[in-house]
Order: sequence, then C-alpha cells, then structure tokens
Amino acid sequence: MLKKITRTVVIGSGCAGLNAADWLYDLGERDFCLVTENLLSGTSRNTGSDKQTYYKLSLAGDTDDSVGKLARDLHYPDVNGDTALCEAASSAKCFFKLAKLGVPFPQNDFGEYVGYQTDHSLFPRATSAGPLTSRFMTEALEKSVKEKNIEILDHSLAVRILTDENGVCGLLCLKTDTGEWLKIDCAHVILCTGGPAHIYRDSVFPESQQGMSSLAFEAGAEGANLHCWQYGLASVSFRWNVSGSYQQSLPRYVSVDEKGVEREFLLDALDERDMLHRIFLKGYQWPFDPAKAEGSSFVDILVKRETDLGRRVYMDYRRNPTGFSPENLSEEAHSYLKNCGALQNLPIERLRAMNAPAIQLYRSHGIDLEKEMLEIKVCAQHHSGGIAVDANWQSCVPGLYVCGEAAGTFGKRRPGGSALNSTQVGSLRAAEHIARDSMRLPRESAAEVKLPILPAGDAEELLREMQADFSRHAAFMRNPEGMKKIMARCEEILGNSLEASLDDPQLPARLRLKDLCITQKNIISAMLLDLDAPGDGVIYTSNGNSHLRAARPLPDRDLWFERVWKKQLEKPMRLK
Repeated sequence: MLKKITRTVVIGSGCAGLNAADWLYDLGERDFCLVTENLLSGTSRNTGSDKQTYYKLSLAGDTDDSVGKLARDLHYPDVNGDTALCEAASSAKCFFKLAKLGVPFPQNDFGEYVGYQTDHSLFPRATSAGPLTSRFMTEALEKSVKEKNIEILDHSLAVRILTDENGVCGLLCLKTDTGEWLKIDCAHVILCTGGPAHIYRDSVFPESQQGMSSLAFEAGAEGANLHCWQYGLASVSFRWNVSGSYQQSLPRYVSVDEKGVEREFLLDALDERDMLHRIFLKGYQWPFDPAKAEGSSFVDILVKRETDLGRRVYMDYRRNPTGFSPENLSEEAHSYLKNCGALQNLPIERLRAMNAPAIQLYRSHGIDLEKEMLEIKVCAQHHSGGIAVDANWQSCVPGLYVCGEAAGTFGKRRPGGSALNSTQVGSLRAAEHIARDSMRLPRESAAEVKLPILPAGDAEELLREMQADFSRHAAFMRNPEGMKKIMARCEEILGNSLEASLDDPQLPARLRLKDLCITQKNIISAMLLDLDAPGDGVIYTSNGNSHLRAARPLPDRDLWFERVWKKQLEKPMRLK
C-alpha cells in the first residue's frame, strides 16, 4: 500500500475543488494536495445550458440590491440562514476573482456586469459567460492552480475517509492507473465530489460525473434536504438542459409511438394559445416546480406521461407548433421575442436570432437542429440537498468540509445559477477556516487500514437496475411504495458483500454500487419523510433515518465598522 502524509486533502477537480486548492495556497497553506479520479471529468467541466447562469449580488443598473436582501432571498424556510448570509456576503468577492482569472462575463461600455432575472428570483442578479460558464470557470481555476504548482494526484479514486475520536485522520484511495491502494494521513478533507449523479438513469449530469456522497455518510456526516432535487427537460443522446432560448424559440413538441406516428401531444390537454405560452414560460421556469404544476410545469408532466407509455418525445425546430403566429402569442412572449429580434417564421430561425451558439453546441455533438428533431426526457439536473454543513462548510465530523453540489446548502426553491456561486463561496469559507486552524495537524498512523466491504453479484447489472428504478419511482413524481422497495433492495445488496480486491475486474463498479445504495437509501428516507410529514424546516438524515428541524435563522452580525476593523487587526489573515 502506498502512503503519504499531508495536512489537507481536497477531493475533486471541479469548480469547488480547484477553488478550494487555489484559496488554500493564497491563504498561506502549502501542505496540501488535490486528489481526483480524472482531472478532465465532472459536472463543472462537462455541462451547461443555453446560457449557463451565475447568480450573485446585482452589479449593474439602478437595482436596490444588498447583501441582506440577497441573503433573505436565499434563506427559504428550508435553508439555513448562516450559509445563506455567507453565500450572499462573498458572492461579489468570488465573482470578481473569476472575472480577474479571465472568465468572460459580459460588461457594458461603462464596466457594469449586466444581469438578468432567473427562476426563483425577483432581481436581475444572474449573469452568464454563455453555454459553458462552468467550464470556463474550471479551466481558469485549473490554470491558476497549475501556475502555483499545487500537487494534483490524478487517477486517484477516494474510497473511504478515515476517522478517529478526533475526526478526520486520513483518506484511502484507489490508484486507477496503477491498480494500487494509497493511504493519505491528513487532518482535513474538503469533499468536492459533486452531486450523486449516477443514482438516476434519466439524468442530464454528464456521464463523466458520478459523485461519492457515501464517503461523508460512512464517516458519520449527516445529510440535509436530501429530498430536494431539480428536474427539467433535457436532451438524451447528448445530455444537455433544454432551457432558456431552447424553449423561448417555441419549438414544436411531438411524441412518436412504436409505429412511428407523430403527434403534437400537448394539444391533448391544452389549446393552441395556452400551449404556446406554457412552452415559452419553460424558458425561465425550466425546473419542474410543484407550485407550477398547473402552469409551465404541466409540460413536464405531459412529457413524462408520454415516455411512461413507451413513446419517444422530441422538440422539433424545423416546424412551428400548431397555431403559431405572432398574433396568437401572449403579450409577455410577444414582447420578449420582439425585444430579442426573434419573431422569425420558424423555431430554428428564432433560436438563431436569440442564441446562435445554442445551435452550434448541438452541431458540435453531431446533432443538427436544422435537419433533425431533438429527443428529450424529464431528467435529474441538480441536487439541491447534500451533506449538512455549518457556516464554514464543515460537517458534523471535525475536519471534514463539504463544498459545491455535494453540500446541502439549498432547499426546494434554489434560484437558478446560485449553485455556481455556492461552489466558490463554500470552498473559500472552508479554506479560510482551515488556514485559521493551527491546532489540527496530520499524524502518521501505523495502523493497518481495513479494505472496503463491497456488494457481491454482477455490480454493473445491479447499477443499471437500481438507476432505472430510482428514475421510475423517486424522481419529480414519487411513488412511496416503489421507494420503500428500493430502500429494501439497497439493504439487501449492501448485506450481500465481499472484501475489496485489486484483482476484481468489477472493483470500480462495486465501489459505485456501494455508493449508490448508501446514497439512495438516505435520499429515500428524506423523500418519505417529506411526503408523510411535510413542513417548514431542514430535513436531516443519518444512517437512513430522517427528522425535521427548524432552519437556522439569519444570524445577527456586527455592521459597526470600527469594531469589525479592530477584530480584524487582532486576528489578521495570513496572505503569501
């Protein structure tokens, strides 16, 4: 077994992980490393939407915005106030860092970073660098990390966080390039492995994104709001969100049965004018929202009904939906398209007028929207819950920090784009806390590490079965009896186990299956509680058991300059 000792380990190479490593260095830390299964994989680098949104404090125009207002808008009854305040307070700091690193957020002639309104927000706080905003962020942060010669251990799959009575004491990894175990003795772990992407079959997460939330659960961490997911329409042959201009260009929705017969199925339940308006609204009300089940989200329900019946559903940009004409549009839709210069005759022409790169994006992946229809489903897109953290993004396990989508800092009504802000603020807060923590030091352990106990059987087949069942029973439409059967199946699979072996060709799949079963079991526990006893507050989950607690309130904070200045002079932050 290979061995290494270092003070801090960052797990993950997306926006959160790279930012954590970058900030640790800037705050004076040198004894740390970043481990990743694959530097080029993950959601941050490989996903996006029509114009991927970054949500932060308003930085343009005459909008009467403030840190306090942003914090209050993030602090729903199921969101903790301290993390909401931190995400609001540091949003501008983190945004300007990205801009300085070269992420091309648009500015007007006077230097204002202009914005727009996104879902679940009444302020124009959103901005975008285009369909690949998170990729630009990742590449900019990676460049900064490499320029600082920060140690990156690629091809290292984290499989267990080691703990003792004082919290984190190490990390066990599988070196996938050499087929060896690596044990790292450390005092801190910053877990930035993204959301549990592989638990669903119908998913818009890139196939390179897996997640590893079970690392935290096995170490003793709690989940928070694990039942809160964001679902929306996405293409399936190339996984991509069809939000924004993909909807506002008003494509024709059709389903195709086993005989190849096309049908504009939305007209089974809607008249022409209502159909056009709901399709348009899907642009900025893209996530499924139970509160809009009779409005724009009714489109998701109708799509799901068709796919459950075995039909394939498509968006067609070559032809107009029945009843399309400028005169038949709602005032909102007509005004928007007119302002965008997008009242052309066909959907593809309207899409090109609003967002030509959106067409090129699909063409670069072998899909020509001018010549073929785009197959879609309602897919899991983002986990708004995750591992419970405090205002420093530390879990209940001392030394274990969780940042990015793996952290449970959101609830059911997350403003669109706020996840990207959270990757930056959470990793900053964790790095700052570690830099101030001079007491936790790594110590070399001579104790033999027990290898993981993993599920037996055909792991790859079981993965496919469990993913399909989760999409069928535990997505945006949930079946309690079906979910209980999944939970029982998870217990059965975890109970039929064997010791991990480097000679096992299915070792990576067994590790994934164990992670899937532990994570699905905890998520279903939260989902069942939410269905049985819904209420205001945060649902916390530990070892498959869930309970509801009131969200932590927005904290009182000191806004008197001289007192805050004096405190900072007494405890200066190290900067090198």
